[in-house]
Amino acid sequence: MGKEAISIAVGEGTVSALLEVPAGAKACYVVAHGAGAGMNHSFMAAVAEGLAARGVATLRYQFPYMEKASKRPDVPKVAHAAVRAAVAEAAVRIPKLALYAGGKSFGGRMTSQAQAESPLPGVRGLAFLGFPLHAPGKPSDDRAEHLVNVKVPMLFLQGSRDELADLELLVPLVARLGGSAKVEIFEDADHSFHVPARTGKKDAEVMEELLDTLAAWMK
Repeated sequence: MGKEAISIAVGEGTVSALLEVPAGAKACYVVAHGAGAGMNHSFMAAVAEGLAARGVATLRYQFPYMEKASKRPDVPKVAHAAVRAAVAEAAVRIPKLALYAGGKSFGGRMTSQAQAESPLPGVRGLAFLGFPLHAPGKPSDDRAEHLVNVKVPMLFLQGSRDELADLELLVPLVARLGGSAKVEIFEDADHSFHVPARTGKKDAEVMEELLDTLAAWMK
């Protein structure tokens, strides 16, 4: 089927989206972007292309504020509506594929909040590409209180140097969520999954590991 540019109705407007369905796909990841960059950011494109190579479809989409080129993220109510609309669109367009949802940072948190308020129809699990547990330099797990109301499996993909997720808080939190929640740590990676040159590792290697883990979890 390849890559298709589509529009999704959200409230009284529409947002842009890209649906990428490789041959033989069995699952689709409905993936939301982070607060500072939209669905066409290189990280988002790499996730979509990498998952396609692993037989997983993706639907990536814009939040309304990003569609309007605003720098101020949507309030949760609007963001949650966009998440629900994107999941519903995926269900209509590719009804035979198992649905998973989540996203990068802000996008992942808005998805989990939407799921906690009312289950996203058909979604089998949530995957977070760097869950933003707290603001930089202000360790807290208050932003994760809603996760106890998420009743589907969750996968947290986190860098060990992520300034938005103190592992001393995140790892115990995931443990408290129970057996259906899992965290995978990528050593030396930051919130953007960048690793310093001194480690001898390259960002592309980290991305390959991340995508292998994510694809295997969904399959």
